[in-house]
Amino acid sequence: MTIAKSKELYKRAVNLLPGGVDSPVRAFKSVGGTPLFLKEGKGSIITDEDNNRYIDYCMSWGPMILGHADADVVEAVRETALHGTSFGTPHRYEVELAEMVLSMVTSMEKVRFVCSGTEATMSAIRLARGFTCREKIVKLDGCYHGHADFLLVAAGSGLATFGTPDSAGVTEGNAKDTLVVPYNDIDALDSLLKKEGKNIAALILEPVPCNYGLILPAKDYLKKVRELCTEHGVLLIFDEVITGFRLAKGGAQEYYGVEPDLTTLGKIIGGGLPVGAYGGRKDIMAKVAPEGPVYQAGTLAGNPLAMAAGIASLKKIEAHGFHELLRKKCEKFAEKIKPSLERHKDKVQFGHIESIFCFYFTGNKNITTVEDVRKSDMKLFAAFHGAMLKRGIYLSPSGYEVGFFSYAHTDEDIERTAAAVYESLEEIL
Repeated sequence: MTIAKSKELYKRAVNLLPGGVDSPVRAFKSVGGTPLFLKEGKGSIITDEDNNRYIDYCMSWGPMILGHADADVVEAVRETALHGTSFGTPHRYEVELAEMVLSMVTSMEKVRFVCSGTEATMSAIRLARGFTCREKIVKLDGCYHGHADFLLVAAGSGLATFGTPDSAGVTEGNAKDTLVVPYNDIDALDSLLKKEGKNIAALILEPVPCNYGLILPAKDYLKKVRELCTEHGVLLIFDEVITGFRLAKGGAQEYYGVEPDLTTLGKIIGGGLPVGAYGGRKDIMAKVAPEGPVYQAGTLAGNPLAMAAGIASLKKIEAHGFHELLRKKCEKFAEKIKPSLERHKDKVQFGHIESIFCFYFTGNKNITTVEDVRKSDMKLFAAFHGAMLKRGIYLSPSGYEVGFFSYAHTDEDIERTAAAVYESLEEIL
């Protein structure tokens, strides 16, 4: 396998773009080697500039639930583009997509479209502050919500602590209103809310964290979070940018039977185009301008191409049996690799829920906290990533990221990938 063209493009890119990329993880820093420059995606297969083909499980970090270049999505974008790519005015596609989203995510009574998941979470938190007239927020250690300053905050030394900046350029003043507690620790959250509840506008979390490995909620954890937020008048925000429409038609909130006050969405609702959304109860959303005093705007918000792609995507996702089929693909893969994992059970584990999965290079068979993920061997993951890549399998280039099955992955893909897992583990362990 030669990647000469990718190497040449990367050599040019590092002189033009910070790190040669437009988003940090793409640079392959945590797995080593040269990032691949892709030129085509079709179904489950991506092709780089050197014409190497890979079975893709990154799937653009989650949006491509139908697979790359789905014919109906492409046609929707093409047909819409023929009539204009942006108007800066209302149009029918945003109305149609809003109707679909609200019918599927039943906790949302109104929705506002934006251009990214970061915009969605940033706006939802501003709205929560405007609605409650409180300033502080709570985030869960290990949950990622984009790169807004007050969300790039890491936990301090205590179980319930004031956050500290997790990036250069984030001021202590900006971080001080963000409180951080561990995910899956209901006692820590209870203690924090008893102390600070009257000052807290909202708690935001990924109902299933997917940016620090894959961490599943403990039994009744989300229900107890809901109860505590209600008790203290704290708005509960579910960040379903990843889990929305993937765990179920109505996302994680349908899957676990827990309704938040506000929800943020992205990825899948744009069919691969830049998009985000936030929404919730009517009384809360009534605070958003021009209806209310909480300002938020965007020149390309509700872009017709993204809306049309989203409509085409959600029509297919609404089909009977769609999520069951996706789940069975992931379950079949888990069954196929079970013998390989058993051979190396003291070194590697595999976690999955519906169509999301993750490899952890650890002997710990019970991954329930961020600390469990942090103890995983990321050097071994890097070796595994490289071994899989040379066998034509593209995984997300970070041990802290998850993988995704799409509707387009075939039984042959699963067989090939399972064989690659066996060979790769034999090679590196």
